[in-house]
Parts: sequence; structure tokens; C-alpha cells
Amino acid sequence: MNILIALIPAVAWGGIGLVSGKLGGNAYQQTLGMTIGALIFSLGAYLVYQPVLDVKVFVVGIASGLLWSVGQGQQFQSMQVMGVSRTVPMSTGMQLVGNTLAGALLFHEWQTTREVTLGSIALVILIIGATLTSRKDPSSTTNDTRDSEVGRGMRILLVSTIGYMGYTVIVDWGQVNAIAVILPQAIGMLLGACIMSYGKKALGKATAKNILTGLLWGAGNIFMFLSIPKVGLAVSYSLSQCGIIISTLGSIFLLGEKKTKKEMVYVTLGCLFVIAGGVLLGYMKA
Repeated sequence: MNILIALIPAVAWGGIGLVSGKLGGNAYQQTLGMTIGALIFSLGAYLVYQPVLDVKVFVVGIASGLLWSVGQGQQFQSMQVMGVSRTVPMSTGMQLVGNTLAGALLFHEWQTTREVTLGSIALVILIIGATLTSRKDPSSTTNDTRDSEVGRGMRILLVSTIGYMGYTVIVDWGQVNAIAVILPQAIGMLLGACIMSYGKKALGKATAKNILTGLLWGAGNIFMFLSIPKVGLAVSYSLSQCGIIISTLGSIFLLGEKKTKKEMVYVTLGCLFVIAGGVLLGYMKA
């Protein structure tokens, strides 16, 4: 049962790209709808846990949420440019590399030779995985306009990764309670989404539909915190990385994103490399 609880974040977060792809809407509508859903979920979590909220928690949480809105908004943009099957594994790999480097360089988390060695190996594995997922079959004759947009998609993902890094780094730096920060974080997420979507015709039926993605995100977030004391940080962290298999393969089979047989091999191997890198980082965090 504990392992099943630890798998919920992977299923929830892995399904966000698929659900948003099915629900439709532009990136601004998807981001705004998602943050509304996340705020609804965080209000429920606050009523259940009733954590102590002070000025520091609010400041850190809102700043974290603003940065998250940049990360998620740009990820949705990249999904529309490159497709879910390319964006999600590359984004996951880039986030893991970025947060690992931030932990090592800013917070001095690598103290021993073992940590430096394992961390460096994990980074190489993650980079290989992210590269494989974006690799194109040179013999492919399919005319997919997304293939010509990989460079633009990568630039968008770079901004997304910076936002996601800031979202986690500022919480670590602030050393605030993880459960207490959820509500202020959601407020910051919604505020950031409103700022980014201003003048973009973000309000509409698609926005309301995408509230579901926010509920998915909130469910993954809270079950991640609940699973850590039950199965440990290493197992919980590692299992959460399995969501890229759901989003990547689901986008191919459910959203109809085209891949050749060789590209399917690249994507599958890339996902496995990213998961292996995440597992190794999870092992280090134990």
C-alpha cells in the first residue's frame, strides 16, 4: 500500500501533459486553469493540516509560486511547439540537472568523494537521456512541423527550467515547512499566471476545463509529502520520476504524436536514462 501511495505523484504528474492536451486551450489558458485547480486543492490541504502560516512562509511561498508559474507556463508553451513526447522527458532531465547543480553549488550538498562521484555520474546519465528523447530519425520522411521547432522549443524549455529551479531553490533556501508553504505557493502560482496571461484572452471554457490539471498537480504534491515518511525520500523521489513514461508514451499513443520505430527506441531509452539518473539522485539523497 505504501508503494502505491508513492506512485500516485508519478501518475498524477505524468498525466498533466496528457490531460491538458486533451482538454485543449492555449498555454495561457492551461497555466491559469491549472493554478486555479492548485489553489482549490491547497485550500483543502490547509483545512486538513492547518499548518502555522507566518510572514516568512507567505513571502517564500508566493515567490516560489511566481517562479513555478514561469516554469509551468513555458513548459506548456514548449509542449505546443515540440509536443509532449519531446518536452516532458527533456524538461524532467533539465530540471534534475539544474536542481542537482544548485544543491551542489549553492547549498554545498556534495560533501564527500562518493557524493561528487555519484552526482557527476547521475548528471551524465540525465544529459544522455534528455539528448536521446529529442533525437530525430535521419531517415524519417514524415513531415512534422514540430521537427523544425526543436531549437525554439529548447530555448523555451531553458526559461522553464530556470523557473522550476527557482521554485524549489527558494523553498530550500527559506527553510520553511513544506506543508505550510503549499497555500501561499498556490497563491503565488495563480498571481504569476494572471500576470503572464494578462491581455492574452486566457479566460474561457478551456481555462475552466484545465482546473482538473491543477487538481492533479495538487494531488501529486501532497501525496509526495505523505509518501516520504512511509517509504523514505530515496524511494519516493525515484518513483515520482516514472511519470515521464506515462506522459511520453501516452502522448504518442493517446495524443497521436508521430514517431518512427527508431525514434520510439530513442524516446524509450531516453526515458529510462532520465529515470535511472533520478533514481541515482534519490539514492544519494538517502
